[in-house]
Amino acid sequence: GKRLRARLSEIAIQFKEPPHSIFPQAAYQQTRPNVLAIRLQPDEGITLGMTVKEPGPGGMRLTSADLDMTFAESLGGGHGRMPDAYERLLMDVIRGDQTLFMRGDEVEAAWAWVDPLVAAWAESTARPHRYDPGSSGPDDALGLLHRDGRRWRSIVV
Repeated sequence: GKRLRARLSEIAIQFKEPPHSIFPQAAYQQTRPNVLAIRLQPDEGITLGMTVKEPGPGGMRLTSADLDMTFAESLGGGHGRMPDAYERLLMDVIRGDQTLFMRGDEVEAAWAWVDPLVAAWAESTARPHRYDPGSSGPDDALGLLHRDGRRWRSIVV
């Protein structure tokens, strides 16, 4: 959507609970599910959030911890800044590098796939669900996942 609370694109994979745990069930009370999140924009990177045992003596205490890697820190050449998508594309144009650009037959194949969708939307009486600017999106989006016992991830910026 446009004008959401945050500009964020990510792919999040939530791992299933193991069928048998080596830890007592009570130890899981304050933990969150294990998740692999791949951030596409902004701040491209990967985060692995998992349940870990707190180090040291004192019994079995589990907590949630994140392993976080951002491409800017890891691959930014020590500058901590990566060029944004448009900078990369413009530099490729200047250099004559067509690697990230589609060939004509690829564009036609993409439209062959998209055209039936556009035609179906044109014939449909369904209208987009409205939402307030700066919100997390339409309320109906919550029901989309809740009806299957699922939930959206929180937007964290």
